[in-house]
Amino acid sequence: MSWFKNLTDTYPILKILGNRYVIVLVFFSVWMLFLDNTSYMEHRVLNKQLDELEDNKKYYQDEIKKDEENIKLLKNPDQIEKYAREKYYMKRDSEDVYIIEFEGDSIKEEQSKSKSL
Repeated sequence: MSWFKNLTDTYPILKILGNRYVIVLVFFSVWMLFLDNTSYMEHRVLNKQLDELEDNKKYYQDEIKKDEENIKLLKNPDQIEKYAREKYYMKRDSEDVYIIEFEGDSIKEEQSKSKSL
């Protein structure tokens, strides 16, 4: 025990670190920060996931609003015809439809299709 007394006299910080309350506090802090199921690290991961989910929620709510507006517009027969002509290239019997694609548009479509796969 005299070697410990000589060591604590030489380094007074060891007297503080050797205190049982400090040891328990350090153990508790390490346990709560890193090891427990509700640790700080786990909370960081969960908060990150929560932020992503909230962003997704906002995006989908905006998309729902856009779709609701489109549905309201499609209750009008003229709007239904306009939508069918633009999206599905439909035509009347007495009409001819010519689809003009520019080179840049087809490249962008191919890139968006390859990203979605």
